[in-house]
Amino acid sequence: MRPYAFAVARTIRAATNHTATDTMFLAGGTTLVDLVKLEVLNPGRVVDINGLPMTGITTGVDGLRIGALERMTAVAEHPAVRRDFTLISQALELSASPQLRNMASMGGNLLQRTRCGYFRDTTMPCNKREPGSGCPAITGYNRTHAVLGTSDACVATHASDVAVALVAAEATVTLRGPRGERAVALDRFYRRPGSSPHVENELLPGELITTIGVPGLPPGTRSGYLKIRDRQSYEFALTSVAAAVTTSDRGIVTRARLAAGGVATVPWRLSEVEDLLVGRPASAALFETAAAAAATDARPLSNNGFKPHMLRRAITRALIDITGIS
Repeated sequence: MRPYAFAVARTIRAATNHTATDTMFLAGGTTLVDLVKLEVLNPGRVVDINGLPMTGITTGVDGLRIGALERMTAVAEHPAVRRDFTLISQALELSASPQLRNMASMGGNLLQRTRCGYFRDTTMPCNKREPGSGCPAITGYNRTHAVLGTSDACVATHASDVAVALVAAEATVTLRGPRGERAVALDRFYRRPGSSPHVENELLPGELITTIGVPGLPPGTRSGYLKIRDRQSYEFALTSVAAAVTTSDRGIVTRARLAAGGVATVPWRLSEVEDLLVGRPASAALFETAAAAAATDARPLSNNGFKPHMLRRAITRALIDITGIS
């Protein structure tokens, strides 16, 4: 691990004054510390932001508001989150280990880096770590890599579970930086790799995520999060589905919001599936038909050709589980 300067920010304004590109912010540290130890990241300065007023979980007519420094466990266990935003609570409880969830912040989780082994191995080239060096995953071992949103420069999957649930819930993040405050829809916050995979999101130098806002779900909505992985405990998704489905008294789907994880370079909104669900009577046959529209433009690699099919099966199963329709 290389030496770096360390500072503690007492105010949000003081934190956002650190605009150098080699400055990194420390909250829970569950990702940053690992990557600094591996010398995947080599910050010139680390700024501790744990004392900033960016906590709190509130619910009301405007929906759910989460401070970016709230720990994952606190959000997952909040009674209103469990009751009204089940997909978020379940996604959090299926993330990492209890110990890590007790430490990791919500904002940090949304900003965690990919778990691609080539990114974390500094003896290998990686366009995310060293732009222009190449992407060995494309021709190497790529079973866990993305089939959607990829490019010739990068096929790494996005690692966060709760980001998938928040995209399905149409969440917005509030960003605070030297130029003031702005809000960005989470599904527009993340960038697909294109030719610059090292630029992963819309954050500008010095900006912080301060809050996460989620609009209230309509009456009659059921939601949940399904995660498929190689083992039950502490494993990243091969495929995951977050869904929130609203039905009428007659069983007609009036609203559907879905997103997928484990298969794409960003949390992947399943708008084509949503369109096929709305306006039709909820049934297992409908769910299977809608799911078949997912991942039609997937680009499987040599070891992950199973992922499009697994995603479609996961969508069907998630919708059946959420609605109770068999």
